[in-house]
Amino acid sequence: MKKIIFLLCILMFGKTALALDLPEAVTKENTPAPIVLTGNLVFDWLDITQSGRDAVIEKYKSELFNEDTVYKINKKEFRNEYKDFLKDADFKRHYMLVSNNVKETDSENLCGFYKGKLLISYAVQYKNDLRTVYYYDALGKLRYVDKFSENYPNFPYMSKQYRANGTLVSAIYIMSHDMQYMYNSDSSFKGAWYKDKMYDAHAKQILTRSNW
Repeated sequence: MKKIIFLLCILMFGKTALALDLPEAVTKENTPAPIVLTGNLVFDWLDITQSGRDAVIEKYKSELFNEDTVYKINKKEFRNEYKDFLKDADFKRHYMLVSNNVKETDSENLCGFYKGKLLISYAVQYKNDLRTVYYYDALGKLRYVDKFSENYPNFPYMSKQYRANGTLVSAIYIMSHDMQYMYNSDSSFKGAWYKDKMYDAHAKQILTRSNW
């Protein structure tokens, strides 16, 4: 559950305008009109047929997982690549800023994760490297790294999250700030997010999020 929550935070960092055209979706009869987003993007997950949802799941699965997908990065190589970020040298300042609900400074974007009122972890996205997000525990130890695709922050883009040992955690196809398709590390479908709600492959609501 925690790994899902971590990925939700980074969706708030990039909010550029959407310019995307998709083919018209097949809808069931006697269903509510689908929700229309900007750029002709339609959230119709609740309205299309099951075969339509299955086709969408396979489409974005093929985008996220292919012969170039790295499921496990050598731990030594991974930690060498991120050696300057294994410990947040500025964690006391970051902890204080996030605790005071500061989400942005001149050099970084910030996001906190709480258990009750207790800050248990936080994320840092440095503005000189917007395609990477670092997740730390409350003591400033690196736990996860998110890597965005090269076209970030232009929608659509992809995100893949790795543990600090180099193991792939999950992958997301991000259509817009409102809508994302999320997959587990084994490429199985986790769910479709629309705003604060996640729906499974059968259009059943399974999760909500508070930081959308």
